[in-house]
Amino acid sequence: MNFEKLNVTREGGVLFAEIAAPPMNLLGPELVGDLVALIQQAEADEAIQVLVFKSADPDYFISHVDVTRINEYREQVMKMEGATSLALLFRRISTSRLVTIAQIEGRVRAVGSEFVLACDMRFAARESAIFSQFEPALGLLPGSGGAQHLIRLMGRSRAMEVLLSADDYDAELAEKYGWINRALPAAELSAFVARLAHRIARFPAAGHAVVKERVNAVALASAEEFNRDGDLFSEGVRKREAQGIIQAAMKNGLQTRSGELALTAILGRD
Repeated sequence: MNFEKLNVTREGGVLFAEIAAPPMNLLGPELVGDLVALIQQAEADEAIQVLVFKSADPDYFISHVDVTRINEYREQVMKMEGATSLALLFRRISTSRLVTIAQIEGRVRAVGSEFVLACDMRFAARESAIFSQFEPALGLLPGSGGAQHLIRLMGRSRAMEVLLSADDYDAELAEKYGWINRALPAAELSAFVARLAHRIARFPAAGHAVVKERVNAVALASAEEFNRDGDLFSEGVRKREAQGIIQAAMKNGLQTRSGELALTAILGRD
């Protein structure tokens, strides 16, 4: 498996996919294309049961979408059967036969948060992981399933807090709210995730499939709901107000490595 923005290694029935998209792991078309190809190839190999995502950058897991290239995703997304938007691509990760685990260090915001929420499980480094769903600061609804997942995981009031504050949440509070499964010391995170992934991979694939199907029947929003959120995001991001806020944020450091370390402060500036 050769990819532009992913470093992939295999250990038995487990694939480890390390996101490497400098300078800050923005979700650009190349990374989207790699994710589509990875899922397709992994699903085609019946010996692969578990897919673990992690980051090569200790400060950023996936920072957010590259706001300068939003119009370039569709061609890559549509390489996945049944996907016509990032929202449906991420939902496809949730419904995949593969068991997916996000091993999170650094910042995971906006579409990055939506990506890890699409994974079956999320484990984060207590010292460094930071979560945010900041789209409402731009006047937008998260377009790739963030609201759908957060409401079901946290309940109405906490989802409202997370979305309307557009603020950063550390790993301990994310664990308390249900955003992630567990916050673990960074020194223990990789070993814990690897043990869990290999344990799951040893069990029958039929068990994975039936569990995922029944859990998704209860907990996963419909494709129509994901599409609706994606449409609302697309409509909103084209509006003059949203474009103005994005341009102002770019001038204040949005999509620069140093500026993104304090993204929520940038979004609060005039």
